[in-house]
Amino acid sequence: MTALNRVPSLMVRAGTASALTIAAVGGSVVIPGVASDAAAATTATKALHIAASKKGSPYKYGATGPRRFDCSGLTLYSFKKAGKKLPRTAAQQYNKTHHISSRSRKAGDLVFFHSGSSVYHVGIYAGKGKIWHAPKTGDVVRLQKIWTKSVWYGRVS
Repeated sequence: MTALNRVPSLMVRAGTASALTIAAVGGSVVIPGVASDAAAATTATKALHIAASKKGSPYKYGATGPRRFDCSGLTLYSFKKAGKKLPRTAAQQYNKTHHISSRSRKAGDLVFFHSGSSVYHVGIYAGKGKIWHAPKTGDVVRLQKIWTKSVWYGRVS
């Protein structure tokens, strides 16, 4: 990210020094309420790694970790450990994310499985068409290829 990408306008002022001056000397300007793409990517990458670290953990309906998970419990746990709060269920998580197209998806984005307008499952996109998720009773947290086109994507911000 270049220094100029950190500020939305060169007209932004921080005290008596302009944002351009601060950026030129290697500083950065923090604008409340605005997360940089780099910060969001870092959180998503951390959450993805946390989910992957839970490989083999048993599925348990309603469980939110640290040893057992259901699908939304895994995403909630992973993002919480990465520093972001998510609601409890897959549908609530879908409603709290920034919805993106499949072309815009990146590793660490959430993948929501739906039937019609109802979200019934969630996982964390790992890249190359795969997700980390807690599939169902009797199964364990694992990496799996996305098996349907009935998915929506959401980015945690």
